[in-house]
Amino acid sequence: MTDAHHRHMLRGIGLLLAAVFMFSSMDTLAKYVLQSYPMGGLMWARYMVHMTVMLLLLWPRMGLGLVRTRNPGLQILRGLLLVASTMFFYFALRHLPLAEAAAISFIGPVLTTLLAGWVLKEHASARQWFAVVLGFAGVLIIVRPGGGLFTPAAVFPLCTALLFSCYQIVTRKLSGREHPYTTLFYTALVGGAVTTLALPWSWQEPTWLQALFMVGIGVFGGYGHYLLIRAMDHASPTTLAPFVYSQLVWSTLLAYLVFREFPDRGSLIGMAVVVAAGLLAVNWEHMRRKSDTADQAAPH
Repeated sequence: MTDAHHRHMLRGIGLLLAAVFMFSSMDTLAKYVLQSYPMGGLMWARYMVHMTVMLLLLWPRMGLGLVRTRNPGLQILRGLLLVASTMFFYFALRHLPLAEAAAISFIGPVLTTLLAGWVLKEHASARQWFAVVLGFAGVLIIVRPGGGLFTPAAVFPLCTALLFSCYQIVTRKLSGREHPYTTLFYTALVGGAVTTLALPWSWQEPTWLQALFMVGIGVFGGYGHYLLIRAMDHASPTTLAPFVYSQLVWSTLLAYLVFREFPDRGSLIGMAVVVAAGLLAVNWEHMRRKSDTADQAAPH
C-alpha cells in the first residue's frame, strides 16, 4: 500500500466516522422532538432541509446535471423506500430506547445479503445464511421474549431494516448508471414531495427550540449523506463497512447523555451479536465477489 493510498483510506474512514456521528445526532434530536411534536411535520422538515443542504452544496458545481436522470422510476422508488424506512424508525424512537432501536435496525446489512439472492439473483452461501440466522438471534437477545422490549413496537425497527435493505438493493441497481450526487438529491426531493402531501394533516407551529432542532435534523441528515458519499470517494465500501457500526457507540452515548438511557447487559450482548453478523455478512459478500471476479478472469 502506497503512502498516498493509505492517506486516502484514512481520509475516507475519517469522513465516514463524521457521517455516522451526524446520523446519531440526527436520531437523538428526532427522538427528543418527537416527544412533543407530530411525526409528519418533523419528517417534512427533515427532508426539506436535507434538500436545501444538497442544493447549496451541489447546485453551484453541477447545475442541471444534479437533476438529470436516466432512471426516474428507480430514483422515485428509492426515495419512497427511504421515506417509509424513516417513518418506521421514528415510530420506533417514540416507543423504544434510542440505542436498542438503532441496534435492531442494524440487522439491515444481513437482510440485504438475504434479499440480494432473491432480487439480484445472487447466490447466498451457507456462510451468509449463517450470518442471517446470527443477526436474528442478536435481535432476539435484545428484545428477549418476555422482557420489557418485547412489545409490538419492536417490529418498527425491523420494518426500518427491511425497507432500508430494499433501498440498498435499488441503490445497487443504480450504481454506475447515475451520478451519486444525483441519486442523493432525488432521495431528498422525493422525501420532500411525499411529506409535503401529508403536511396539512400533521403541521403544528413549532416553538423556536423545536424549529431549531428540526433544522438541525435536516442539516445532520443532509450533510451526513454528503460525507458518506465523499468517504466512498476515498475508500472502498468493504474498508468502510466495519466503521459504520461506530454509530451504535454514538447512539448509546448520546442516549445516555440526553435521555439517561443505557442498555442492560443483555441488550449489549445482543448488539454485539448483531454487529458480528453484519460484519460477517459484509466480509463474506466481499470474499464472494472477489472469487467471482477471479473465476471470470481465469482462462476457460
